[in-house]
Amino acid sequence: MSDKPDLTEITCFDKTKLKKTETKEKNPLPTKETIEQERKGDATP
Repeated sequence: MSDKPDLTEITCFDKTKLKKTETKEKNPLPTKETIEQERKGDATP
């Protein structure tokens, strides 16, 4: 038994068969302004 994985499936993989997808960020990071407002206590819910 070999310690190395079998890469034959990877070498013959066809990327053209993949579907194109749009990625959307679910939880965007707050802006610098938002962070500053929260630090000052001016955050509005």
